[in-house]
Amino acid sequence: MLHVHRFLPFTRAEGPGNRACIWVQGCPIRCPGCFNPGTWSDAASEVVQIEEIAARIFEVPDIEGVTFLGGEPFDQAEALAELGKIIREQGLSIMTFTGYVLEKILKSPRKGWHDLLNVTDLLLDGPYIRDLTYTSRPWVGSSNQRYHFLTPRYRHLETRLLNIPNRIEVHLQPDGTVLINGLASMDLLSEIVQGVASRDATF
Repeated sequence: MLHVHRFLPFTRAEGPGNRACIWVQGCPIRCPGCFNPGTWSDAASEVVQIEEIAARIFEVPDIEGVTFLGGEPFDQAEALAELGKIIREQGLSIMTFTGYVLEKILKSPRKGWHDLLNVTDLLLDGPYIRDLTYTSRPWVGSSNQRYHFLTPRYRHLETRLLNIPNRIEVHLQPDGTVLINGLASMDLLSEIVQGVASRDATF
C-alpha cells in the first residue's frame, strides 16, 4: 500500500518531458521553509494499492515517465520500488526526489532504499535549505541539492541543466480548489495567488 498526498496524471513541471507525478504523504525531515508542508503528516489523503495506482498511470497518454516526490519518498521506499519496477517494465522512466543525501542512502541497511535507487533513473537529493534558496536550476529549490543520473536515460541533460527553465502549473479544480505545482520564487507564487484571487472576485 502507498500513502499518497496527491496524484497528478499529467505535468510538464516535475521533471523531464511529460510525466505523471505522485506526492507521497509523510516526511520526517520537515525542512524549514518547505514548499509543501501539507505532506509532513502521516495522515494520508489516500491509501492505494500499488496495482491500482499503476493502472491509473498506464491510462495516461503521452507520458515518458513518473516522478516520485513528497513528503519523503524513501520513507515509503519499499512500495515505491515495487511500483517503479512495474513502471520501468512498461518503458517509462522514474525520477525520485529525496531530502536525504545519496551517501546516506547508499550506506543504509534498508533493502527498500537500495531497491528504490535501482529503479530510479534520475535522483535529486538533499534537504531544502532556506538560506540557500536558488531557483535558476530546474526542479530544485536550493543550491545544495544535487542531480544524480543513475542510468543513461537522462544523462544527456547533465550539461544542459541551466538551459532548462522551471515551470509552474495552476490547476483549477471543479470544486473551485486551486492547486499549484512546479518551482518558482515566492514573489512569483504570491503574484499567481493574488491573480487567481482577483479572478475569483470578478465572477
